Amino acid sequence: MRVVVVGASGNVGTSLLQALAGEPAVNEVVGLCRRLPGEPFEKVEWRAADVTADDLAPHFQGADAVVHLAWLIQPGRDKAQLRRVNVDGSARVFTAAARAGVPALVYASSVGAYSPGPKDRRVDESWPTEGIGSSFYAAHKAEVERLLDAHEREHPGMRVVRLRPGLIFKREAGSEIRRLFAGPFLPNGLVRPGLIPLVPAARRLRFQAVHSLDVAEAYRLAVVNEVRGAFNVAAEPVLDSSELARLLGARPVQVPPRLLRAGAALSYRLRLQPTEPGWVDMGLSVPLMDTRRAREQLGWSPRHKAGEALLELLEGMRQGAGIDTPPLEAGGKGLLRARELLGGVGSRRG
Repeated sequence: MRVVVVGASGNVGTSLLQALAGEPAVNEVVGLCRRLPGEPFEKVEWRAADVTADDLAPHFQGADAVVHLAWLIQPGRDKAQLRRVNVDGSARVFTAAARAGVPALVYASSVGAYSPGPKDRRVDESWPTEGIGSSFYAAHKAEVERLLDAHEREHPGMRVVRLRPGLIFKREAGSEIRRLFAGPFLPNGLVRPGLIPLVPAARRLRFQAVHSLDVAEAYRLAVVNEVRGAFNVAAEPVLDSSELARLLGARPVQVPPRLLRAGAALSYRLRLQPTEPGWVDMGLSVPLMDTRRAREQLGWSPRHKAGEALLELLEGMRQGAGIDTPPLEAGGKGLLRARELLGGVGSRRG
């Protein structure tokens, strides 16, 4: 098989490249990304392409499957740029895959695509995917789901799979996730169990997570198996205030959701961190997912618990971990933090 991975240099992309390296059915992988990395991967030919501008169909010629992972989270203050990449760029990937005659398309959706739902029970893949309106991330994920619905109707012969994972963590994504969500003012050394004294407790602040290597395994299975449709992907247990307190050696403190959102909005407005308050809305609103379909039809099961993945991420943040690809660039000390500050804390891409 020949597999093209669009957005191959990020958190999930690099994990998927590792998974495909060990897959006997895959003999060739094209890693497509905007900026070429220095990190080599077995079976991978790196190619530079921008999903917003370049002709993608030539890169897809002869592929047995295209996996679309490319997505922007920053610059959060430039919604037009985010939409060009996330929505318009996804549409261009889908169209190019059809033009190139690719038989299988695997798309990285998200729990964020789901409409508000329950936190006391699990929902399956039939739950509505209208997103959370106040979150650009959720709104874009929902809009791309509609694009993919139309694409499936227009190209019924193409096998289309969409994965909807929870939060995705690994050690090597530590520097990236700190840059994307916490910003330049968070000292690495404080990101340590035992040094985080409090965790906020709110009734609906319950979320699911999965290790990047485990979600990559779900993508590998989606590529090599003749499956279609959507699959929820998350590990146990659900991460709520009591579980977070146990993992971090912290004390849960009741915080009204409105106060959580107000704090995020104020710190975002003051450019103290790059995460807009819509992320809080999404965390409080999206449902808990039932992963039975992934287990039964994909044959997928996670090797890491959700808490293990979170602790690994925190270790990576503390150590400034990363690898030699532009999104996962390691570090965050000295000039790297100055570069983040000069970027306007959420105003510039890269």
